[in-house]
Amino acid sequence: MSLFHQAARPLNPLSWIALPALLCVLATILLGVPLRLWGLSLPEPVFALVPAFAWAVIRPSVLPALFLLLLGLFMDIFWGGPLGLWPLGLLAAYSLVLANRAGMIGQSGVVLWAWYAAAALTAETACLLLSMLDAHAAPNLVAVLWQYLATAALYPFAHILIQRYEDADVRFR
Repeated sequence: MSLFHQAARPLNPLSWIALPALLCVLATILLGVPLRLWGLSLPEPVFALVPAFAWAVIRPSVLPALFLLLLGLFMDIFWGGPLGLWPLGLLAAYSLVLANRAGMIGQSGVVLWAWYAAAALTAETACLLLSMLDAHAAPNLVAVLWQYLATAALYPFAHILIQRYEDADVRFR
C-alpha cells in the first residue's frame, strides 16, 4: 500500500452536514467579536455559504436545505436582522447551484470558484434587496462588497468539503 493512499472514510451525515454547520456557527460567533485593529473591524463573511455550495454540488437532499434554514435563522438572530433574511439568501444560492449542478460536475477548481462566487452574489443580492425592503433604506454598499469578497474568498473550504465527500463515496472512485 502506498504511503500517499488514503483509506476510504465512512460516509455519515454527521461528518458532511452537522459538523460543517457547527463550524459555520462557531466561525460566525468568532468573527462576530467586536474587535477593531487599526480602526478596522474583522470581516464578516457568510460562512454558511460554504456548505450551501458544497452540499448542492455533493448530493441533492432535503436535509441540507433544512440545515441551511437553521443556519440562516441563527445568523438572523445573531446579527439582529429580520427573521427569514439569511435563510432565503442561503436557499437562493443553494437553488442556483442545485439547478446548475449537472454542468458543474467534473469542472476545474477555477470554474467551481466562479460558480461559488455566483452563488455568493445570489445570496448577497437577495439579502440586500430584502433588507432594503425591510429598512426602506439602502445599506452601505461598500460594506456589502467587502462582505461579498470575504465570502467569495472562502471557496477553498467548500472545495475541501466536496473533496472529503468524494474521498468517502465509492461512486466517485
